[in-house]
Amino acid sequence: MSLPQVVSREGWLAARTALLAKEKELTRARDALNAERRRLPMVRVEKDYVFEGPDGKASLLDLFGGRRQLMVGHFMFDPEWTDGCSSCSAGADELSPGLLKHLAIRDTGLVHVSRAPLAKIEDYKRRKGWAFPWYSSYGSEFNYDYAVTMDESVAPVIYNYKSLQQHREAGTDYYFSGPQPSEQPGLSCFLRDGDTIFHTYSTYGRGAEQTGGSYYYLDLTALGRQEEWEEPKGRADTARSAQPDFAE
Repeated sequence: MSLPQVVSREGWLAARTALLAKEKELTRARDALNAERRRLPMVRVEKDYVFEGPDGKASLLDLFGGRRQLMVGHFMFDPEWTDGCSSCSAGADELSPGLLKHLAIRDTGLVHVSRAPLAKIEDYKRRKGWAFPWYSSYGSEFNYDYAVTMDESVAPVIYNYKSLQQHREAGTDYYFSGPQPSEQPGLSCFLRDGDTIFHTYSTYGRGAEQTGGSYYYLDLTALGRQEEWEEPKGRADTARSAQPDFAE
């Protein structure tokens, strides 16, 4: 691996200033994209999904924990596996109590859901030393409805908003290289209005890897970072919630 070029302090400052202009451009473009994401329409969740957690059966509403928003990490864990996906595990290793606390301050919860039975999830979670909420969707249609379990015998195969044929044409059919059913990663966001739940956003593939600190998670939600947040009267008011420009 080669090292960067060695230059004078003046030369470094000129290069750094030029890069700063590009960084600000990227930050403003990201802010604009996040605002457009907050303006996405949403879909009412009609199905009564049933999950299993440490305290027994739970509905999707229960997973909110009384909060306004819910983020669901689709953790790849097939019912036949002993261990969860190594890539998903690497991301889960970086989840901290502080991050979950910062999300909770913004009335947002983050849980993981996998198709493996709860006993396998609990065993793997214990071995990894994790403390975040993790539920089993075993026997539920949840994974299929949110396009993270691929099984043509159950539902048409769609991943990252493309059919199998579209993936073949794009050269990305490696998502479907193994036998079915197969698991894929993703992240889905939900908004609650009373007891009514809406699906606002889902991201897959590399898009699910965009998260970092709590702000990056919040950027994927309908309410955003809520820097100047007040109890919204409706979705239109919420979408215009002020989001600071940190580019300057």
